[in-house]
Amino acid sequence: MKRRVFLSTAAMGSAASMLAAPAIAQAAPQVSWRLTSSYPKSLETLYGISEQVSRRISEMTDGGFQIQPFAAGEIVPGLQAIDAVSDGTVECAHSLGSFKIGADPTWAFDTSLPFGLNTRQTIAWLYYGGGRELVNEFMAKSNLWSIPSGNTGAQMGGWYRKEITSLEDLKGLKLRIAGLGGTILQRLGVVPQQIAGGDIYAALERGTIDAAEFSGPFDDEKLGFQKVAQHYYYPGWWEGTANVGLYVNLDKWNGLPKHYQAALEAACSEAMSHCIAKYDNGNPDALMRLVGSGAQLHAFPDDVLAAAFAESRKVYEEFAASNEGFRKIYDNWSAYWQKQQQWLRVAELPYDFVTSGQAASAAQAPAAPAEAPAAEAPKN
Repeated sequence: MKRRVFLSTAAMGSAASMLAAPAIAQAAPQVSWRLTSSYPKSLETLYGISEQVSRRISEMTDGGFQIQPFAAGEIVPGLQAIDAVSDGTVECAHSLGSFKIGADPTWAFDTSLPFGLNTRQTIAWLYYGGGRELVNEFMAKSNLWSIPSGNTGAQMGGWYRKEITSLEDLKGLKLRIAGLGGTILQRLGVVPQQIAGGDIYAALERGTIDAAEFSGPFDDEKLGFQKVAQHYYYPGWWEGTANVGLYVNLDKWNGLPKHYQAALEAACSEAMSHCIAKYDNGNPDALMRLVGSGAQLHAFPDDVLAAAFAESRKVYEEFAASNEGFRKIYDNWSAYWQKQQQWLRVAELPYDFVTSGQAASAAQAPAAPAEAPAAEAPKN
């Protein structure tokens, strides 16, 4: 009797195992993707997010979901990364939507707009202000799904062979610049050039361009711009933030199991946090090294900033009037920008102003004299 029960139970267990194995395999299929980056390997932070996301997605799925990263130029040139995802050449890419504004200025919303939201405000807009929904509705027309995956924080205004003393000095200036900043500066007399990150130094060295902006001190130092242009300007008003998206082929995204989608979203969110932290950690020391090696730090003249801000709002209104896709996102973005500036003026900005001012005062104050030794008591 007991023998029959045992055999019956064992048979049932074997059958259950045979049924469970295909079900588990179906729930966790083996997926292999390729990721092309718009950045060279020398930019350890911007290219590094590709390596981090690839490593973490494998760890999260016990190796079921593998992504192999490739640097700019290994599969396609950096500026063609998004197109390669859209047409199915690769499954995903790390890039900037602003590289695509020549096709449609609406792409800029997934990166940043000049004189727009800062980094924290951008993340808030994307996740809680309706930004991602609007952006991905637009992306779907190109068979894409975008996941925020990295951010540079506020950038610098770039490297110039000659000093910029007024608005007049911008006329005829050949400047490497991506995004809508180039559109605005073109109206102020600049000749914008869109060049991939790995090719900027050669263009600046040869004199093909007069100036170049890329990111901030941590990246700019690696690219060596200080060797061929000494005037370093701030702020980079065209990119007070720069959201790096993981652009995923929409068909491939929809074909992923839900838990693989969730894992990819989580890996990208983690990469975003680390990317911001690495820039905040690396930029101060890099800036000091650059200044120590001869870079001359300048603020943009007031007339340049005022003219650029005024022109930026004219550009946005013109795009909104002629481009329905741009207008739909801009209406939401603009209202969110106004609301966020009100809060910024109340708490964040005053706090930063006070603390940075105190730090500057402390750095300029003379060192306190050493404490005098206590007088020896007179002897009777």
